[in-house]
Amino acid sequence: MPILLFLIDTSASMNQRTDLGTSYLDIAKGAVELFLKLRARDPASRGDRYMLVTYDEPPYCIKAGWKENHATFMSELKNLQASGLTTLGQALRSSFDLLNLNRLISGIDNYGQGRNPFFLEPSILITITDGNKLTSTAGVQEELHLPLNSPLPGSELTKEPFRWDQRLFALVLRLPGLASTEPEQLGSVPTDESAITQMCEVTGGRSYCVRTQRMLNQCLESLVQKIQSGVVINFEKTGPDPLPVGEDGLMDSSRPSNSFAAQPWHSCHKLIYVRPNSKTGVPVGHWPIPESFWPDQNLPSLPPRTSHPVVRFSCVDCEPMVIDKLPFDKYELEPSPLTQYILERKSPHTCWQVFVTSSGKYNELGYPFGYLKASTTLTCVNLFVMPYNYPVLLPLLDDLFKVHKLKPNLKWRQAFDSYLKTLPPYYLLPLKKALRMMGAPNLISDNLDCGLSYSVISYLKKLSQQTKLESERILASVGKKPPQEIGIKVKNHSGGGVSMTHSKNFRKLLKEIIGESAPRLTELNTKEFAGFQLGLLNKDLKPQTYRNAYDIPRRGLLDQLTRMRSNLLKTHKFIVGQDEDSLHSVPVAQMGNYQEYLKTLASPLREIDPDQPKRLHTFGNPFKQDKKGMMIDEADEFVAGPQNKVKRPGEASSPLSPKRRRNVTVIPEVHEEKMENGQIPPDGFLSKSAPPELMNMAGDGIPHNQLDSLSDDFASLRKDGLIHKPGTNALIGGSKNDSVSVEDRKASVTSTLGTVPNTLQITPAMAQGINADIKHQLMKEVRKFGRKYERIFILLEEVQGPLAVKKQFVEFTIKEAARFKRRVLIQYLEKVLEKIDSHHHLNNVNHINSRSLC
Repeated sequence: MPILLFLIDTSASMNQRTDLGTSYLDIAKGAVELFLKLRARDPASRGDRYMLVTYDEPPYCIKAGWKENHATFMSELKNLQASGLTTLGQALRSSFDLLNLNRLISGIDNYGQGRNPFFLEPSILITITDGNKLTSTAGVQEELHLPLNSPLPGSELTKEPFRWDQRLFALVLRLPGLASTEPEQLGSVPTDESAITQMCEVTGGRSYCVRTQRMLNQCLESLVQKIQSGVVINFEKTGPDPLPVGEDGLMDSSRPSNSFAAQPWHSCHKLIYVRPNSKTGVPVGHWPIPESFWPDQNLPSLPPRTSHPVVRFSCVDCEPMVIDKLPFDKYELEPSPLTQYILERKSPHTCWQVFVTSSGKYNELGYPFGYLKASTTLTCVNLFVMPYNYPVLLPLLDDLFKVHKLKPNLKWRQAFDSYLKTLPPYYLLPLKKALRMMGAPNLISDNLDCGLSYSVISYLKKLSQQTKLESERILASVGKKPPQEIGIKVKNHSGGGVSMTHSKNFRKLLKEIIGESAPRLTELNTKEFAGFQLGLLNKDLKPQTYRNAYDIPRRGLLDQLTRMRSNLLKTHKFIVGQDEDSLHSVPVAQMGNYQEYLKTLASPLREIDPDQPKRLHTFGNPFKQDKKGMMIDEADEFVAGPQNKVKRPGEASSPLSPKRRRNVTVIPEVHEEKMENGQIPPDGFLSKSAPPELMNMAGDGIPHNQLDSLSDDFASLRKDGLIHKPGTNALIGGSKNDSVSVEDRKASVTSTLGTVPNTLQITPAMAQGINADIKHQLMKEVRKFGRKYERIFILLEEVQGPLAVKKQFVEFTIKEAARFKRRVLIQYLEKVLEKIDSHHHLNNVNHINSRSLC
């Protein structure tokens, strides 16, 4: 459930006008509304929480916090006014305090017990400002300073005001007041030069220098894509640089290594993605990242930790270690110079160990707790988090299962006890759970010691109680107006007169001043009291329908008036199926509140076909398309650049080939897991690494007999099996009409092959162009909904070249189908692949026999 906090600059400088006549504050409000609409495309936005903070004095700067709904958020946003000073530092401090309000109560930071990446509240703080000088009551400030004093108890446990799952992004408005005559430059949006830029980079975010409305829209598109679940980590190199790698992928000791020159990949400050569980929607993990100190019973207090842990990696190539049934955590790294450098080495079967300084008791650098490793497909770099000092533990556990058969001897127990002495105390409980999952005997005492002194534990409990009281006080002040200036008090010396407070006009005026007024009839919420009716004064009186008002007796006037009031308010329905009038009389201000409408809907049912991807809702525009490939900033351009240099098997170098997604798909995950278990699958053979459920799926797309006929025909095509289309210079492999049956198509191919003149020669360039067009059409067909796969197999028949080229196209189609989870299609394509392999093997046997006869 991500938290989106908007910090809006409400200083007086936001009243300046742009060339369009709108003020900066109006642009900021429109930017927030557009961002919410863009975010609503993702079905995961139903769990978003929105907060609104301004530059007012705390705690009145919080306009919408933890308890306010989306309607209150939008109402407060529209009522913002620009006045006052540019107190950005204080506003940022108040924003981070609001985000950290419940962390000590929930124990998400887990002070002194290791850092768990799967304990997180991903938060995005978006501030919109004009980038002018920072002003306060003390004067003009050149640098951005966040106040050190915080009202939250326990803020001294962390050196910075933010946490590792909170990132700051800034939209700095630099729109001119006069229309520019120069053409707008397209490309990436640069960072701003104001004081907030450095603060954004420290938290793992960035700033945007917005000069036009189009650039603002691009930045909002980029920010929507940055709503990711993850935590920020500092990766620092330790030790010498690795030996350079030659073009053949082997170490080249003759090339200089440049160990002493600082490189960008030596220090990276990037995010690791923490993916939620597909079943529960909550991240699940097993092992923490160690603390930078050794917990000891003699520690009187906890040392303050940095917001982002410093993880050091050694460039010594090691073998990735893993044993059966031992749980481990895998996190993908955000693209950075470090990931680029590791991928360029093209060593997916080696890893670099990671450490946390001072995490061990007897070792300054600490023992390794995991490793960095490139994926098998060289598309991303993953951080594997293992048990602490895993190079010692894993061989012990392997001997326990394979040698001792779960009955360890005395020597093994002594070695295991020696290992436990190097283990931080907070690793004992996760290790005990892991051994239980593996089926091992109870090797760790039940009296676990957390390593913290009694005074520290008592202090943390006391902080939790104090934080709860402080959070209630802050949340109670949300929505209240700042106190007005106190005027002159005048005493009333009149004697026996009536007090002014009993005057009706005075009470009405007082309610208008303090903002309280009696609810009007149109503001009554009939949904809150469904089925409520006004009671009759006389219960024995039966309802009467009078056509003339003068026919009502005098003693029944009050009862009839009650019935008329009940009918006017329509608190109950007389006609079955009649809608409430309020459903068709929604104010214009609430018509765009689609977020609250989504929350009132029931949870959607499970899809009938889980293979199909979820379609995004097109509220307001049924022809809306998801804009992909729009490169906004340097990070987005980097994703599509150096990390996508690896080509898929059989993929041609054509502009029509799509850019590979950075997210690891289903099939590479299986490759990765098999590789970790010591089984290295050959590249390009998807059928050998597909999960078992893909093999057991039965679909209704193409009958099995028809599939066999298609595969037989596909395997029997010749190299020059092309058809010349009359009236054009195009060469095709069959009829253009897709509705023609497969049998008719095969007949047309057979009948037409004999009519092709012998003088018709297909150049390699022509064949390459035909194959590039086929590949482009294959990608379109795989993306389509439904299970009509006939067109895909017809396109595969039209591939030009030998069987090796056709096999590459089948493998390419399998990988495209894996991206969109077309499991039934994968099953059919694997059968075609088997037909091709058997046909190729038969040709080789015939060739050998013919040579032996000669």
